[in-house]
Amino acid sequence: MTTQDAAAARAARDDALRALVAQVLERARAAGPDAVAPIVQAGHPALRTAAVPYEGQLAADDLGELLALMHRTMRAAPGVGLAAPQIGLPVALAVVEDPGVEDAEVARVREREPVPFRVLVNPSYTAVDDERVAFYEGCLSVVGYVAVVARPRRVRLTCEDEHGRAVDEVLSGWPARIVQHETDHLRGTLYLDRAETRSLAATDALGAHWASEPAPREAARTLGFDLPASAG
Repeated sequence: MTTQDAAAARAARDDALRALVAQVLERARAAGPDAVAPIVQAGHPALRTAAVPYEGQLAADDLGELLALMHRTMRAAPGVGLAAPQIGLPVALAVVEDPGVEDAEVARVREREPVPFRVLVNPSYTAVDDERVAFYEGCLSVVGYVAVVARPRRVRLTCEDEHGRAVDEVLSGWPARIVQHETDHLRGTLYLDRAETRSLAATDALGAHWASEPAPREAARTLGFDLPASAG
């Protein structure tokens, strides 16, 4: 492919992205100021496609409107993170926000501290060390199920914020897990791809019981799966 061909392909890609965003925003405007976007479910191709890097393809007003829509949608679901592919947009944008939990033991074991609203643009993460911890996760795009996922406890996050400022920081505990989950969405990866399949549970009374444990030790014993040594 020549340089001209590559430039033409990028331009066509960016035009297609802008058209998709315009459709999403137009539907939201028609529904009113408190509108939320439909969240696509497992099986939708947007969830299995690597997102296009965000390189300023959107006008500032459209970007702000899109991020506000994603924020409302995440809160209404409710969830603690939402990636653009979850509303059918294959672009590397995500929003996160976690009010935390009331159960002090769950908060301590999971290192779940409140996370203020923030925007992740083109995020990437790498494990800081070999320590891994395993907890139940759910997903707004896999409604009705939860499963245990072992992930690095500490990660280095690099990205930009919505203003184009560089971000380079180390996160640990639940904030690190949220970032990994949402960044995975931008790579076409669902949490189920990383899950202990024997831990999979419906979000009924029994599944809620397993997921309510600070760490899933009883679930591991009963359902027959292993936990990382650090989680046991």
